[in-house]
Amino acid sequence: MTKAEKVTFTINTLQELYPTIPVPLNHKDPYTLLIAVLMSAQSTDVRVNKITPLLFKKADNPYDMVKLSVEEIREIIKPVGLSPMKSKGIHGLSKILIDKHNGKVPKDLESLEELPAVGHKTASVVISQAFGIPAFPVDTHIHRLMYRWGFSNGKNVVQTEKDAKRLFPKELWNDLHLQIIWYGRDYSPARGWNLEKDIITKTIGRKTVLQKYHKTKKS
Repeated sequence: MTKAEKVTFTINTLQELYPTIPVPLNHKDPYTLLIAVLMSAQSTDVRVNKITPLLFKKADNPYDMVKLSVEEIREIIKPVGLSPMKSKGIHGLSKILIDKHNGKVPKDLESLEELPAVGHKTASVVISQAFGIPAFPVDTHIHRLMYRWGFSNGKNVVQTEKDAKRLFPKELWNDLHLQIIWYGRDYSPARGWNLEKDIITKTIGRKTVLQKYHKTKKS
C-alpha cells in the first residue's frame, strides 16, 4: 500500500467502526468541558466523569467557581490526581474568564493557552469539541497509533500532531481524533494488545512494530 492508500484505509475503517462518536468527557457547555479536560491530565476519563458531577453541583460556571476556595476545589477533585496544580488552575482560569472574557470560554487557541493550567492539548480539545473548530489534539492513544501505523516517527506529540494534520483532511480532524482515541482503547491498547483484533495495525502497521510484537509473543 502507498501512504495515501494507508490513510484512506484508516479513515474508512474508523468511520465503519465509529459512525457516531461519543465524547469521552461528560460536560454540558464549553466551561464544563474546559474544566473536565484540565482535570483529565494524567488521569482517566472514567475517574474524571465520577468527580465532575460533585464539583459541578457546587459550581458549574466561573462565577460560582471563584466563590469556592482553592482548598475546597482541591478537596473535591483530589481523586483525579495532581489536585494542588489543578485546583489552582481551575480557580485561576475562572477568575480570568470573568475579568477578561465576560465569563465566557474564548474560541481561539492563543487565549485558551494563556489560562492557568491550560496547555496546547487542552485548548485544542476545547476548540474542537466545544466549538467545532478543526483541531487535532494528540493524547497517548493517538501518539501510540500514529507510530504503530507508520504515520509519525514517535519522537514527540508536537511532531505527531503536525503529521496528523498533514496526512488527514482538515474537515475530518475533529472526528478522527476521537475515533482514533476510541480505537486505541478498544483495539490497540498499550497493554494487553492483541494484533488479531487490531485490523488497522495488522493491515498497515510499521514493520518494526509488527516484528517486535511477534517476537514478544514467541518469547
